[in-house]
Amino acid sequence: MPDSNTKEDELAGTEQPFVQHLMELRNRLVYCLIGLGIAMAALAIWPSPSGLIDIVAHPIRAHMPPGAKLIAVGVFSPFFVPLKVLMMAGVLLALPWLMYQIWAFVAPGLYSHEKRLAVPLIVFGSALAYIGIGFVQFFVLDKMFAFIQAVTPESVNATPDIASYVEAILGLYLAFGLAFQVPIVVMLLVRMEMVTIEKLKSFRGYFIVLAFVISAVITPPDVISQLALAVPMCLLYEAGIWGARFFVKYSRAPEDEEKAPSPDA
Repeated sequence: MPDSNTKEDELAGTEQPFVQHLMELRNRLVYCLIGLGIAMAALAIWPSPSGLIDIVAHPIRAHMPPGAKLIAVGVFSPFFVPLKVLMMAGVLLALPWLMYQIWAFVAPGLYSHEKRLAVPLIVFGSALAYIGIGFVQFFVLDKMFAFIQAVTPESVNATPDIASYVEAILGLYLAFGLAFQVPIVVMLLVRMEMVTIEKLKSFRGYFIVLAFVISAVITPPDVISQLALAVPMCLLYEAGIWGARFFVKYSRAPEDEEKAPSPDA
């Protein structure tokens, strides 16, 4: 006879057949595509693909000679480049919805104390991605192109191709959006008991070196953009260590509160 003090697993009996998991995955993917389509349709109406190009091109055009414009070398660039920007903007606009669909797919396999922090993580992760991309748009690109124009010889007319320009800045958007997820990664690593807070603290010096190496690899070869990525990564690492204390405490199962070791251990 089972011990009356043993608590029943709340997920017991909720297992689903593999085919049903595939159907659920298909439904979530369909919802993701619908949300992305709605976001792209809304952006196609306003500010429109050409308006989005004007927004992303503003940082470099602000440092080009008056009246200068970006050029389109490829035959189909005037069509495909705005479409690529529209798709990227649609993903950013629909990001909370896309992350919610991922959460909704895995939620049935989570305990109640784990579900409690899933939505805050989605909101926090989306906000960090938006902050990282906004940081690129309104600070990094402006300083980077100011530096490039300052070192451009007088005999050179800097008129970049729109396709290569968009490809470069989309790479920066992705790099900064992912780099700004450092607190989320740190908190999840601690929660999954892969590392401890004390180990993260001892790794601090190595992470600073790693952050500068990463920034040197994925950013243009100017000091401003490299510092603009490395310094926030170091600060976000510290924020992740601080936030991990609360994340571990409030996502721990109630029955584990007394027997679980301190997150600092």
